[in-house]
Amino acid sequence: MPRVPRITGAWRPLFIPTRFGRYVNDHSLIRDASGEWHLFGITSHAESDFSECERYFVHAAGTLSGEPMKEVQKVCDNGVRAWAPSVVRHGPRYYMHYGPSPMRMATSLELTHWMEHTPVIHGAPLDSCHRDAMVLPKPGGGWWMYLTGIDDNMNGVISVLESGDLVNWTFLRFALRTTDSTGIKPPWGGTESPYVVHREGLYYLFITFTDCKHHNYHNTLVFTSEDPTDFGTYSAEVHDHMVVAELPAHAPEIIQDTDGRWYITTCGWRGYQTPIEGGVGIAPLIWEPE
Repeated sequence: MPRVPRITGAWRPLFIPTRFGRYVNDHSLIRDASGEWHLFGITSHAESDFSECERYFVHAAGTLSGEPMKEVQKVCDNGVRAWAPSVVRHGPRYYMHYGPSPMRMATSLELTHWMEHTPVIHGAPLDSCHRDAMVLPKPGGGWWMYLTGIDDNMNGVISVLESGDLVNWTFLRFALRTTDSTGIKPPWGGTESPYVVHREGLYYLFITFTDCKHHNYHNTLVFTSEDPTDFGTYSAEVHDHMVVAELPAHAPEIIQDTDGRWYITTCGWRGYQTPIEGGVGIAPLIWEPE
């Protein structure tokens, strides 16, 4: 039976930038070989038009508990928009995939110096793989990548791709589709920031479903499936049946620390009632029986 993810405590600061930006939006957390956690996230110094001014990522390091992470540097500062990184480790290298389209990639041996590369995506429908990559290892080897975009009707979709080397990717299908009845249909796609957790034989897909209005900016929906490539079609009519949980978070990461404890993060632009204004918040999370 599915479990229901629940936030069980108050948000506290995980990281607030002071040198390289005024806030943190979509971000990625990864633990290095020594056990230290690293955060890479969208940021900008801009007072307005945030998304157009997001040109690099802020990098912080520390722990998930205790004092907030320390700011380290900025990375991927290449003069173009840099959105929503996803960082994984494979062999000696760390791989970062980020958008917006065309998708880009950088690799590093030590999480501080990054080399840019170009990933290749095969067979994807136009506009289906726009941004917000999340890379998940497949049982037995290989990788899935989840991305947000739109279909031919401008409804938000989550696309799933497959790779054996993290460089060459093949489109498999829409892992989640949405319909007009949801009422959220921005031209860039409202299915933001997919994050997938594999737990006890089931896959849980977290998305922030928003058109960047204040009332739905912190609106994360959770879906579940035995098939990590198919979470169904979401509409207003099936909301109560399909949605396992609704969480007040924006672009969350769902992280299990080395002590077994689970955490959820949240973030976002200034002025959008983000719990930790200008930074990333973290809170404990549990998985309750349905």
